[in-house]
Amino acid sequence: MQVCTEVMLRRGPAARRRLLDGIGYGPRSAAAGSTYARGRSRPLRRTDSAAASGGYDHGMAAIATRLRAPVWMQDAVLAALVTLFQIRGTLLVARGPDPAAALAEPAYLGYVLLIGSGLALLARRRWPVAVFAAVAGVSLVYYTAGYPDGPGWVGLFVALYTVTAQGDGRRSLTIVAAGLSVLTVGWLLTADLAPLAAAGWVFFRIGTAIMAAALGESVRTRRVIVSEAQQRAERAEHTREQEARQRVDAERLRIAREVHDTVAHAIAVINVQAGVTAHVLDKRPEQARETLITIEQTSARALQELRATLGMLRDVDDDGRAPAPGLGRIGELTGIAREAGLDVIVDIGSPARELPSAVDHAAYRIVQESITNVIRHAGPSRVTISLRYGSGDLEIRIADDGRGPCLPADGSGGGRGIAGMRERAVLLGGDLETGPLPGGGFEVAARLPLQSDAAVPQ
Repeated sequence: MQVCTEVMLRRGPAARRRLLDGIGYGPRSAAAGSTYARGRSRPLRRTDSAAASGGYDHGMAAIATRLRAPVWMQDAVLAALVTLFQIRGTLLVARGPDPAAALAEPAYLGYVLLIGSGLALLARRRWPVAVFAAVAGVSLVYYTAGYPDGPGWVGLFVALYTVTAQGDGRRSLTIVAAGLSVLTVGWLLTADLAPLAAAGWVFFRIGTAIMAAALGESVRTRRVIVSEAQQRAERAEHTREQEARQRVDAERLRIAREVHDTVAHAIAVINVQAGVTAHVLDKRPEQARETLITIEQTSARALQELRATLGMLRDVDDDGRAPAPGLGRIGELTGIAREAGLDVIVDIGSPARELPSAVDHAAYRIVQESITNVIRHAGPSRVTISLRYGSGDLEIRIADDGRGPCLPADGSGGGRGIAGMRERAVLLGGDLETGPLPGGGFEVAARLPLQSDAAVPQ
C-alpha cells in the first residue's frame, strides 16, 4: 500500500498535465468568472491562445506560439480588413447611379462613418462595451442619414461578438439585448420597407446581429466549461494527493508504533536480565546461564517481529508473513515478565472470545507496552492484568504496586509509549486513561470497541 501511494504522489501532477494537454485543456491564467473590471467596460486580463497554454501536442505548442502574431497585430489586421470590406462592399452592392458620390455628401461623412466603425475594433478587447456602443451609434447615424445600404454593419457584428465572448454572461447579454433593441427600432424607423428587397436587408441585419451575439456567448460558455473542468480536475488531484499523503503518514506512524513496542519491550527485558547476569555471574553461574537464555529468546522474538513488520515494506503482496500477535500470546508475554522479576496476575472476568484482528493486536500491544513501562520504571512489583469482554467493547486494565513512572497528572511523558497506546485506542474509536493509583503504583485503563476488520485501520 505504501509503495502504491508513493507512486501516486510522484506521478499525479505529471499524469494530470498529460491528460489535460491531450484533450486540449491547457492551464489558464485567470478564472472564468467576472470578466470586466469593476466599474469599467474593460475586461480583466485572461489567457488568449490555446497554443500558449499547451493545447496542442508538445511538439507543436512551441511552434504555434512563435508563429502566432501579437494580439495588437491581430486586431489591427482585423480592423483594416473590416474597414476595407465595408467601403468596397458598400460601393459594389449599393443601389443607385453613383454610390461613391452618395457616401461623399456631405463632407465625406459616409466614408468617415464606415472607416470609424471599422477602426474602432482596434480597442475591442480593451473596451468591448464602449466599442459596441460607439459602433452602434455610428450605425444609427449612418442609416438615419440615408446612406446606401450594404455591408457597413460588419464592424457592428464583430463588436457584438466581442462583448458576449469577453463578457460575464448575464451582464453582457443584458447590454447586448438593450443595444439590439435600440438598433432594431432605429433600423426599422429609418428603413424604406415598401420594396421587399429593402425590408429583407433590414431583417437580415437584425438576424445576423443576433447570431453574432449568440456565437460570442457560445464561445464564452465553452471557456467557462473548460475552466470549471480544469478546476475540478485540480481539486480532485489535490484531494487525491492529500489522501495519499495521509495514508503514507498513517502507515509510517503505524510502523513506528510497531517498531517502538517491539524494540522497547525487548530492550527493557534484556536490560533487566543483563543486570541480573552481571550480579550473579560469579556466585550462581546456573542462574546466569538461565538469564542468558532468556536474553537470547527475547532478542530472537524481537528480531522475528521486526522482520515481520519490515517485510510488509518489502513486499506489500506477501500474504505468507507471520500474523500480528494478539491476546492469544498473553501467556508468553507474562512469562517473560515473570522472568524479569515481576509478579504477574492475569484476571479474565468473562469468557474469552475471538476478537477482530485489529482489536486483538491493539490489546496485545497495550498490555506489552504497559509491562515494559513497569519493568523500566517500577522495578520488581506486582502487576495485575484485567480483561473484560463486553457485548460491544473490550476493557483492559493493567495496574502495578511499584513506584510508577515519573509522569505529569495527565499521564503524558517524554517518551512515546503512552502516547502510542493512546493512539492505538483512538484509531479504533476507543479511549485510554493513565495515572497513579491512590495507594501507590500506576494504572493503565483502555476501552476498545469491537468492530469488524473492514472498518478498522490495520
